[in-house]
Amino acid sequence: MFKKLDALPRDSRDTLFLLFVIAWVVLPQVGELPLWCSLLFASVLGWRGLLAVQNRPLPSKWWLVGLLVVTVAATWFTYRTMTGRDAGVTLIVVLLALKTLELRAKRDAFVVFFLSFFTLLTNFFFSQSLLTAAAMLIALLGLLTALVNTHMPVGKPPLLQAAKTAGFMALLGAPVMAVLFVLFPRMAPLWGVPSDAMTGRSGLSPNMVVGAIAKLALDSSIAMRLKFNGEPPDQAQMYFRGPVLSRFDGREWQPSRAGFGTGFGPAANASLQTSGTAYDYEVTLEPTQRPWLLVLDATPERPQIANTNAVMTRDMQWVADRTFNDLARYKARSYPDFQYAPIQSIPQMQEFLALPLGINPRTQALAAQMKAEPRLQGASAMVLVEAVLNRLKTGGYSYTLEPGVYGQHTADEFWFDRKEGFCEHIASSFVLLTRALGVPARVVTGYQGGERNGVDGFWVVRQSDAHAWAEVWVAGRGWVRVDPTSSVAPGRTASLQRLQAQQGLLASALGGAFGTFSPTLLSGLRNAWEAVNNSWNQWVLNYSESKQMDLLKNIGFGSPSWEDLGYVLAGMLVLVSLCGAAWTLWERNRHDPWLRLLQQATQRLAKAGFVIAPNSPPRSVADQLKQKPYDGAGVIRDWLLRLEALRYAPQATARLVNLSLLMREFKQLPWPK
Repeated sequence: MFKKLDALPRDSRDTLFLLFVIAWVVLPQVGELPLWCSLLFASVLGWRGLLAVQNRPLPSKWWLVGLLVVTVAATWFTYRTMTGRDAGVTLIVVLLALKTLELRAKRDAFVVFFLSFFTLLTNFFFSQSLLTAAAMLIALLGLLTALVNTHMPVGKPPLLQAAKTAGFMALLGAPVMAVLFVLFPRMAPLWGVPSDAMTGRSGLSPNMVVGAIAKLALDSSIAMRLKFNGEPPDQAQMYFRGPVLSRFDGREWQPSRAGFGTGFGPAANASLQTSGTAYDYEVTLEPTQRPWLLVLDATPERPQIANTNAVMTRDMQWVADRTFNDLARYKARSYPDFQYAPIQSIPQMQEFLALPLGINPRTQALAAQMKAEPRLQGASAMVLVEAVLNRLKTGGYSYTLEPGVYGQHTADEFWFDRKEGFCEHIASSFVLLTRALGVPARVVTGYQGGERNGVDGFWVVRQSDAHAWAEVWVAGRGWVRVDPTSSVAPGRTASLQRLQAQQGLLASALGGAFGTFSPTLLSGLRNAWEAVNNSWNQWVLNYSESKQMDLLKNIGFGSPSWEDLGYVLAGMLVLVSLCGAAWTLWERNRHDPWLRLLQQATQRLAKAGFVIAPNSPPRSVADQLKQKPYDGAGVIRDWLLRLEALRYAPQATARLVNLSLLMREFKQLPWPK
């Protein structure tokens, strides 16, 4: 790309390069911008590039005024406001594009540069992923290259030279950026950018429409990651509790309205009894825009999460006092063996026996037929439950992602007609039949299982692990988990055999190609990428104030505070400054900077084929350039003569100032190749 650009006149080349960098800056957020904004941005940049290539004059100010009015009006009609994240970013992007249409002088270029730097930062309003950060790092280097190129002397210095200078500048600034990242105080709520409440909602819903969870099974994106302290539980025990649903209207399950189902507070914890092995783990939860803390069943103690309060509902679900619009990390302790009260029937229990009138009549008739069987007359709740599970095992039912569209009587269709479904079809039909048998039951949604990433050791739970199961109430035991899907497809929970969506033609071809090369290649590449992305999440996005305080503790502060953090930051900056000053003094005393600069110049010319005698003064070197001239030789000759005159300057102060100037000009000179 640099070679093709170098063939153009310098103004055209520099303009096209800058337009390319601006396009790269805006490209990652095109999906977040209105369609009219993206089209206008692309049209303006294309127009400006055409004017640069054809060396035509820029449009008049009336064009800019007209486009500005259209832009402001379109932004208002799109968002009904001129403030906020989305409207603000839209205006910035369009104003950046319009500013390129009046790119006449160096002052205009500087405005475009710094507006581009600001636009670069707006990408992190929408995503802080590793890919976004990598793309913006490339954009930063591109903008620095354009900025350095603007300061280079008259002529046509190569863009690659400006790019090398920009890269060196970025490397010099990297240690300072690292120190500021680690030590700059992260005081909420000033640190970070809040997300819009309804943006990017994904994952579980507070309600369950029969057939909805099957759509999540097609989504392989990550819902959360876990790191266990020690051995993890069996995969069959990994049930991550989400919303608990009790009311059914024939199509949709909803949470309970009764106090028993929705209450908060100590009563919920008091009715939970745990036993057996406890598992300690840390969860990194992806943004959900929900207040749910997804933890393993059952978690009696409040999960440890910074700046957040959480309570357990009487449905044994942990709910925070805020929604999680960004990555959240918390620690928890769970017990797979537990008992959840009440163990005696209470009036509110009738809600868990309710059936919608006129819905699923064949299922209710089936329940009456089963209760009439001699072996089930007067049977206990668990015997009735086992009878339903046995029907699932032996009745020819199947587990599928594509059961078709169910009608009004979803349970009737499952039990008698289709005999196939996903987990929510099976759980819903199981609960309705169990209720018809007189056993209180409800639906629980969440995630089940997960897979261990062999690269970093984290357990990954995906949206495709979304699951629905049931709980039945048994006198003397309380609520008991029953997963009817295991009766239809035991591999779903025992060995985590996931259903795979049917692949398209292109996906099948690519999968076949990679599979021929190595059956585990795609899985290995995905694990490696997710491990790298997880490290980014753990060490960058989740670097919080608590980690800063832990860092201070590790270096000797007993009870660290913000003042201590400020002292450490100031001390680091002073130390770096002193080291830089000491190195500068050492370098100046050890080598004559004038001789070193002359040596670098002769080495550049010698590589280009000039025969330079040892110890040649600057004037002799300049004379050789006169004998073998090339484009740009006059600029270098002038620089060499000024270098020679500087050697005999009468005042030391003047020598030092002018030598610094010549050093800055050195790399920008049109040296021969």
